Amino acid sequence: MRNRTVVLADRGLGILTTLRRVRPNLANSEEALKLAFTETVSGRYPEARGNGLKFVRSVIIDNPFTLDFQTGDAHLSLKENDRNVIVEKLDTEIRGCFVIIGFERLV
Repeated sequence: MRNRTVVLADRGLGILTTLRRVRPNLANSEEALKLAFTETVSGRYPEARGNGLKFVRSVIIDNPFTLDFQTGDAHLSLKENDRNVIVEKLDTEIRGCFVIIGFERLV
């Protein structure tokens, strides 16, 4: 059986630290992760960026993919047709980001 999964790890600053450059009032990783997946925002201001994770979300929900995304102590899970962005707080905190993309249903 073939494994149809992509795993990505980034040991950088994480979304909270990065987005606090432009949104200093972000309280925690949960808030930052939700913001990253729902708004056009970038920690690389003034560069014209900031649509990446919002675009990833639209690709996931419009296709037979799954996504698990963790940054800090926040976790987001998405799958096809998931319109709601639900972020949960985890007991375990990581530095950077850890992502698992599944495409099991694709041939």
